Amino acid sequence: MNLQRLFGGNPIIVLLRLVAISVVVGVVMATLGIHPADLFYHIERLARRIYDLGFGTFEWAVRYFLIGAVVVVPIWLIARILGFAGGARRDDDSKR
Repeated sequence: MNLQRLFGGNPIIVLLRLVAISVVVGVVMATLGIHPADLFYHIERLARRIYDLGFGTFEWAVRYFLIGAVVVVPIWLIARILGFAGGARRDDDSKR
């Protein structure tokens, strides 16, 4: 398994960048008085308001999305894993 390909670069550098960006975003959010729990609360509140407006279509779309996602997401995940493994084999074959 090629970790550089998986992470999009050197894994340690990528993780350090993610940590640094997370700290900066956390400081900005704290300065603005935004907390993760507030974000989830407001997203849930928005969804409830849309639902309360009587959008039966929204409920219908979400229901069918979830039914389809039960099938599509595992297939995509398996294809992604097999494609990643196959890509590594192709890289090895091209080096010969």
